[in-house]
Amino acid sequence: MLRHTGWVAIAVLCGCVATAAAQATGMPSFNAPYRAFQRSEFGAVISFPNSAGTAIEGAYRYAAGRFDIGLRGGMWDPGSCCKTELLVGVEARERVITHTTDFPLDGALVFGAGGALVSGGSTLFIPVGLSLGRRVESKGSSISFVPYVEPTATLVADGGSTLDFTLGVGVDVGVSKTFDARFAAGVGDLDGVSIGAVWVH
Repeated sequence: MLRHTGWVAIAVLCGCVATAAAQATGMPSFNAPYRAFQRSEFGAVISFPNSAGTAIEGAYRYAAGRFDIGLRGGMWDPGSCCKTELLVGVEARERVITHTTDFPLDGALVFGAGGALVSGGSTLFIPVGLSLGRRVESKGSSISFVPYVEPTATLVADGGSTLDFTLGVGVDVGVSKTFDARFAAGVGDLDGVSIGAVWVH
């Protein structure tokens, strides 16, 4: 079982690096390897990409069998240099690795599509990533932590096309049964940080 799991992880990682800057809207926001909700979640994400400016997005995610599917949208203000862009995207996540005594991490394949829309210069993003992490429970407390890494490769099309690679690092903090705080950072082609507040159901 471990041998099979290892080969799956290696194959997915190689596919990510070879095929496709962060998530579906091009912001440094990433995903833990499993969902925190039973039915759905909604919340807001503020991102600070190192390229410039600030992005604010709303996000909604719901369960669909083994998958969960997320919709997100908002605006990115890159500063005085450029026009504000409309952000829209869809993401999907599926668990592909379950931890064992020999391999301590859970893993999920994360993929999506979206864009940063502005007159005269819109950009399409198609990201594929592998999220690896593990939930850590606090003894005597309802708080839990999910630290993870997510290497992500993205096809970026904006007139031409490029393949970008970013290493996402994050932690989801389950503050209660109904609220998560989420923190992430991207290193690579899409540097930056993001902070999220999410209500889960």
